[in-house]
Amino acid sequence: MNDDTRPGQSARGGLRDMRPLVTARRAAMAPVAATAREDLSDRQGFTETFLNDFAVALPTPVGTRAEDVTPVPGRDDGRLDYTHFSLVMSRSRRLAIFTALNLDGSRLVSVPRENDNWRFDPRIDPALQAGEDLYARNPLDRGHLVRRTSANWGELAEQANADTFHFTNCTPQMAAFNQRTWLGLEDYLLEHARADDQRLCIFTGPVFRASDRHYRGVRIPEAYWKVIAFRGEDGRPSATAYMIDQADELDELGPGFLFGQYRTYQRSIARIEALTQLDFGELSRFDGFSMEESATGTRIEAEIRGPEDIRV
Repeated sequence: MNDDTRPGQSARGGLRDMRPLVTARRAAMAPVAATAREDLSDRQGFTETFLNDFAVALPTPVGTRAEDVTPVPGRDDGRLDYTHFSLVMSRSRRLAIFTALNLDGSRLVSVPRENDNWRFDPRIDPALQAGEDLYARNPLDRGHLVRRTSANWGELAEQANADTFHFTNCTPQMAAFNQRTWLGLEDYLLEHARADDQRLCIFTGPVFRASDRHYRGVRIPEAYWKVIAFRGEDGRPSATAYMIDQADELDELGPGFLFGQYRTYQRSIARIEALTQLDFGELSRFDGFSMEESATGTRIEAEIRGPEDIRV
């Protein structure tokens, strides 16, 4: 038989015994044997003293967002720790409220992306996590909140890489939507951290709105934000914030549905706090946009079309 001949097909191209196909399909449909429960008890997670004496704490959910935190057994803050990052989940949305990453640009490691083994975090009920049912047979991508390549540094880079593939770190994003500017921002931050041997604390999350549309039991976020804390070139504490949002309404999810054009903006941390019901502590003191808004009483934002538009 020719090596290119498929099971159930003769070398002349005609159909013959179909039993191999039936057997193969049954094997593919067979239940997967249960695997051992993943042990994440040794994960250290986000470190508040990562920037040394510039202490950067996790944001605190406030108002109704505080009531929405998914409980985690053995903790009173809902925090789930992984390698180099931590996150807090929303009980009502089944997605992360925010993620918090320590990035060491001097110790980045290239880890090949071989198998996207997305899985539930065993520390909380799978029913509290948006899983594969949300992403099957549609244009939605499983989008990392903590970017895989940003978590991969130091001796535990491979473990960090694997940890980013938990559904708790996943959000629904359109496969075809224009996110080049958002990715360009992440590339810009990553490359500067690498080139300058810089350390960053990066917080990322969705904006939850009452108007977010329901799809397969999940309300799909239409906007995302990012807050970064670091030391500037002069060594002074600095912080900045960004947000990606749609210009137009989403069409109904279904055949032919589309996302409108996405735009990326630099905004104040104070504005992100108001949109997300998260308290970033004193970070707004180190953010030029927040200080300018406080002084003038005018909301400040700037659209980012390329790295040259980023102000830090």
